Amino acid sequence: MKKQIILCLLLLLSSLSFAQKTQVIAHRGYWTTVGADQNSRASVKNALDLGVYGCEIDIWQTSDGQLLLHHDASRDGVTLQESTYKQCKRLRLKNGERLPRLRDALRLLKKSKTPTKLIIEIKTHSTMVRNNSVVAATLKEVARQGMEKRVEYIAFSLDVCREIVRLAPTATVAYLNGDRSPRDLHAMGIAGIDYRYSVLRKHPEWIAEAHALGMTVNVWTVDKQQDMTEFRDKNVDFITTNEPVVCTSICQ
Repeated sequence: MKKQIILCLLLLLSSLSFAQKTQVIAHRGYWTTVGADQNSRASVKNALDLGVYGCEIDIWQTSDGQLLLHHDASRDGVTLQESTYKQCKRLRLKNGERLPRLRDALRLLKKSKTPTKLIIEIKTHSTMVRNNSVVAATLKEVARQGMEKRVEYIAFSLDVCREIVRLAPTATVAYLNGDRSPRDLHAMGIAGIDYRYSVLRKHPEWIAEAHALGMTVNVWTVDKQQDMTEFRDKNVDFITTNEPVVCTSICQ
């Protein structure tokens, strides 16, 4: 009984201490504008210019080690992780750009004067060896550009999250898959939950539990205004959205 009372007090204090402005993350960059596309240089620059908390991007590694921005595993019939960079160079986004490399996004970040961070989603590759390879390569490229303090990491793979924590203990890492409690993840050194809105509706107690543990809470992908308002009022730390301008106006 005593432990239950202490836990309730901790949850209450955490909800009060985290009752601050919800911040916005642009999903795959700010791409819902003329001349942009998802995970394009234009969408990254748009998000940086907008000055939101974060610009989320997705990373795949080619068979010869290059890191490309793209959400799906393949583009125009070319499977990125099984193809060389030369094979991928001919691929085009809807706005005419070639698929950007991670270094392109990091260089845009370095030039930007806004505080926006890159939220790097490392996609789940086909084997553990490939997962470890893309993690190591991503961390190396971020360090090469000197952007360690301006990036955070997310992944659906728990193995990927743990590998990032192992190789870069000071990095900020959040888990996407929605099947683990904050307490489980906290024990692994993972800093946040980054769950689909349906998961947090099913487990609203996880918001307070995460905050009580000093973890952050992000919810994705929230594009309806009523849903933005709902999760703002639930004191989540971040909302990931395809409509960052609308979301910013609601969260101010």
